[in-house]
Amino acid sequence: MVGEGLTADLVERLGTAYARWSGGESVLVGRDTRASGPELERALEAGLAAGGSRAVRGGILPTPAIALLAEESGAVISASHNPPEYNGVKFFRSGWKLEDYEEEAIEESLGAPGHAGSDSPAPEQEAPSDCAERYVALVCERFGVPLEGLRVAVDCANGAMFEVGPRALERLGAHVVTIGNRPDGTNINVGCGATDLRLLSETVRGGEFDLGVAFDGDGDRMLAVDAGGEELDGDEIVAIVALHLGVDLVAVTEMTNLGFHRLMEEHGIRVLTTPVGDRYVLEALRREGGKLGGEQSGHIMYLEGHTTGDGLVGALLLGRALRESGRSLRDLASQMRKLPQARADVPVRSKEVPASLQDEIGSLATGGRVVVRSSGTEPVVRVLVEAETEEAAKSLCGRIATLVSRELG
Repeated sequence: MVGEGLTADLVERLGTAYARWSGGESVLVGRDTRASGPELERALEAGLAAGGSRAVRGGILPTPAIALLAEESGAVISASHNPPEYNGVKFFRSGWKLEDYEEEAIEESLGAPGHAGSDSPAPEQEAPSDCAERYVALVCERFGVPLEGLRVAVDCANGAMFEVGPRALERLGAHVVTIGNRPDGTNINVGCGATDLRLLSETVRGGEFDLGVAFDGDGDRMLAVDAGGEELDGDEIVAIVALHLGVDLVAVTEMTNLGFHRLMEEHGIRVLTTPVGDRYVLEALRREGGKLGGEQSGHIMYLEGHTTGDGLVGALLLGRALRESGRSLRDLASQMRKLPQARADVPVRSKEVPASLQDEIGSLATGGRVVVRSSGTEPVVRVLVEAETEEAAKSLCGRIATLVSRELG
């Protein structure tokens, strides 16, 4: 949270550490619409300059825009899908997210506390509208097709996509109605966007739309609703795009629905399964030479001309599937039969799941697919169970959660 775990002083020192680690590369700096953004932007730019980097201010931009536009390094001040009171800093180098070991090296070199915005030289100014326009033009050129006649409701989460998202869809000919496009610094991701699809569903049900798309605060995620306002998750969106594009390989995480795997198998598409996290999906795609991947949460990655997850690209690819197939979104989604899933977050004293407990869980999991994993940020163990019926999934999930609580709680 800003002011507690994250301060302007820390962000300035982080900027200096990154500049020194990168050898003084120029850094394109973008941010989302949080009230804390301008102060942290100034602190980061001051730190970068103190470390020998040229900071270029890009203004309010989605995270994937920084990845595409940065000539050397990029930095995004955003807490993505989290509430407004949070913020953070994410770096890119040559368009790619940093590896774990690179982030650790930067953190280890953090210097002593200083004073944000001290006597460091002012950053080079770049008109935010120029960066925004270059991003829209690039995305439309690389991923767009004519969308004339397509009626789209767009929820921008009062975040970084609030201008560029609708602009790109309109440029390609879609009829766009936009909501969640009045950021005030305190309403990013609040009751809107990819973290809460209720407003989008109500908007679509109240009008005549072919689909609705919702971005998260920094624009690297996208979820959708069909013409009836029914939600589609990332598994269904990746499935639709995979079949439409005719890819031969796709990467997803261990949380992906078994129905997705069955559908891909039917069409001869190889599936790479990774741990939870978009960086692991990206790593798998780069390692195997794949182009398409994603997460149930809405990270959609298409690496034919891109380097990271991009909610706007996901929206354009989904719109392309509708226009070129001539089918409804619900019809396309029905190709995948989702198996019922049940989840539980179990508070624990230790997040380490011993082999003996894993074996016991395995002996219970004869009637479904089970994923038990430790949270990376909270003292909980997450349980996911998938079965042929909702009743069976809930029952098995409850038994496993009770077992985990008894052993680790």
